[in-house]
Amino acid sequence: MFLRSLVRRFATSATEPLRKTPLYDFHVQNGGKMVPFAGYSMPLSYGDVGQVASHNHVRNSVGLFDVGHMVQSNFRGPTAQPFLEWLTPSPLGALSPYSSTLSVLLNQNGGIIDDTIITKHAEDAFYVVTNAGRRERDLGWFSEKIDEWNNGERAKRDGPVEMEVLDGWGLVALQGPLASTYLQSLTSFDLRTLTFGKSAWIPIDGGYTLHVARGGYTGEDGFEISIPPQSTEEVVRDLLSRNPVQLTGLGARDSLRLEAGMCLYGQDLDEETTPLEAGLGWVVGKERKAAGGFIGFEGALKTPTRRRVGLEVEGAPARQGAKIYSPGTDVLLGVVTSGIPSPTLGKNIAMGYVSVEGGKHKKGAEVEVEVRGKRRQAKVIGMPFVPTGYWRG
Repeated sequence: MFLRSLVRRFATSATEPLRKTPLYDFHVQNGGKMVPFAGYSMPLSYGDVGQVASHNHVRNSVGLFDVGHMVQSNFRGPTAQPFLEWLTPSPLGALSPYSSTLSVLLNQNGGIIDDTIITKHAEDAFYVVTNAGRRERDLGWFSEKIDEWNNGERAKRDGPVEMEVLDGWGLVALQGPLASTYLQSLTSFDLRTLTFGKSAWIPIDGGYTLHVARGGYTGEDGFEISIPPQSTEEVVRDLLSRNPVQLTGLGARDSLRLEAGMCLYGQDLDEETTPLEAGLGWVVGKERKAAGGFIGFEGALKTPTRRRVGLEVEGAPARQGAKIYSPGTDVLLGVVTSGIPSPTLGKNIAMGYVSVEGGKHKKGAEVEVEVRGKRRQAKVIGMPFVPTGYWRG
């Protein structure tokens, strides 16, 4: 039942042929159950390994995800840093080389166009990863804003910005508490020096040198590995050559990210939502709150009337779209954006947006969630739902 609901949620209609990652044939060969997702044909699961079993394997061991549908881009040029600080509220000047931050692209009203990971290689070189489902919107926005920037006084004085989309490159995520031990067996690089949010070019057995970033979407320790075209399947076969790595699909990725309190764009984030509403106010640098200077800063910094919260729901799992009420009344407080039965906790968890009026967005507040026409008791709780296992040294 849970797997069928995941298929319905992930399946997206497409007027154009679905894109394929460099690992598409590999997934099919390994029993991948392919579904449309964000314009790509992606594996929901593999063979007879269920979603819960895959989820638990990542929580306890190590799994490998294909995230090659994500858009990888390089921004280069003498004004690359101020350009990206114009598009996002993050203080990129504070990053040391080969450090990264979660950030957001904002529209003119302060709404979130997309969430993104920005890695600073140098003051004139940045590696940016954005979501597949926002590919056309993001690339169009980047193109428009690069043209505007390069025609401005700053770029004319100090130099332009160039963008390179890494089409054809692979991207895989090695995730789980044994990820570091496993990857260490394949490299001479001391992974203890690569803490959460850091990246490096790392030699991997087989003659590869790959961009490896420590982090991920599951809440566990792990690495995201970028792979040049034509090498992706070969590298992945090497990564999977020893136990206990297990191929893991979208189903487990969704439940893992929700337990970690991570947002999924299109469900938990959209262009009508600001960083403060989404609980992402920390991506806005303190000095940037005062100085502004980024697109949409006035709207982004408005006092929010609603907040993203975590929920524990009794009786039945609440799915996207379930309404949240003040207990015993018809006062609508908000709506659920993501929800699952948590494999790790054995409880029904969800996240959603709740009005700040009356304090029902605060931890410990009692609310009711309507599931299949019936009110269920729920409580606002902190996120992440499951403690994270990031390696911070």
